[in-house]
Amino acid sequence: MIKKYFYIFLLMVTFCSVDMFSQENGNIKKQEQPSIEGLTIYPNPSGTGRIYITSESTSDKTIEIFDVLGKKVLETTTSKEVNVSTLSPGVYIIKIKENETSATRKLIIN
Repeated sequence: MIKKYFYIFLLMVTFCSVDMFSQENGNIKKQEQPSIEGLTIYPNPSGTGRIYITSESTSDKTIEIFDVLGKKVLETTTSKEVNVSTLSPGVYIIKIKENETSATRKLIIN
């Protein structure tokens, strides 16, 4: 009988310590990457074969476009205009890198 209580007590102590440990780590803030100031992508959805990417900075941007399966379908460097006429209609993820910052958005091609 004492063995049962001992094992129950041991389990309770284990569960309480795991619960306390997870609560302590839950308060850790994730380091957020700064986003690109004033970023706009238009037209979105696009049916024209071109999209325009602008921001407050005039520096060149590295553009990567991925399909929904994560395959990179287009990569280019530009300051404003991207030719997307080779892309099939669908939903894509566009990743823009400018200097040390980056942003990810959804892109729809009609």
